[in-house]
Amino acid sequence: MRVPALRAAILVLFLLAWEGVARTANPLLYVPPSAVLPAFGRLLALESYPDLVPSLLLTLREILVAYALAIAAGLGCGFALGLNRTIGRAYGPILAALYAVPAVVWYPSLMLFFGLDAASKIAFGFLLGFFPITLAVLAGIRQVSPHMLVVARAFGARPLVIFVKVMVPAMLFTLVGGLRTGLALSVIGVIVGEILGSRSGMGALINHAYGLFRTSDYVALVLVTLVLIVGSDALASLVERRAQRWTD
Repeated sequence: MRVPALRAAILVLFLLAWEGVARTANPLLYVPPSAVLPAFGRLLALESYPDLVPSLLLTLREILVAYALAIAAGLGCGFALGLNRTIGRAYGPILAALYAVPAVVWYPSLMLFFGLDAASKIAFGFLLGFFPITLAVLAGIRQVSPHMLVVARAFGARPLVIFVKVMVPAMLFTLVGGLRTGLALSVIGVIVGEILGSRSGMGALINHAYGLFRTSDYVALVLVTLVLIVGSDALASLVERRAQRWTD
């Protein structure tokens, strides 16, 4: 009970501080929580932005496609590099170096190749989710104990059985952690891509409200997006906990 109470106290203090500061600042740029709640209600009632639901569904579709592609490519590339030591040693450092490059650097090129439609947002979300999944597969394969593999081979286990019964359980927690990180980054990539340049989606609505100084609507849209991000991470957290119990 202490943790929820502490979180509630921090939230109340934050809202009170926000209310106090916003009331003494420029109302065009700073909006208090008391003004955000009515704007949030109008947003949910589809009064301020009637196209909220189609925009939200479009963003969700882009996230799902980007994450599915990141999983497919990340698992395939990760296992290809991890199961072949020579290829892994050659290309593993290159992947780590590319992952260290700020992702926003790639977005202008993606817009050039894919345009301002959903394809560039999907590509950006895929790019952000691909690297952590691939690197998690590599790390998981490398942490499998060689002694377990030797024992399995000594008992006559086939390569497929060794992979399913020995390697996957040993690397599952690391893999699920990478999948969770990849999901979070795919969500962020799609939304940031929409904000940087899009004609539709939640990011486009946020950019529209911000550009017209509709600060209360802007904060309300950010709250809706925040719920989307936190909800996806909470779902991934449940999967990660189940994986941890299975490996334990």
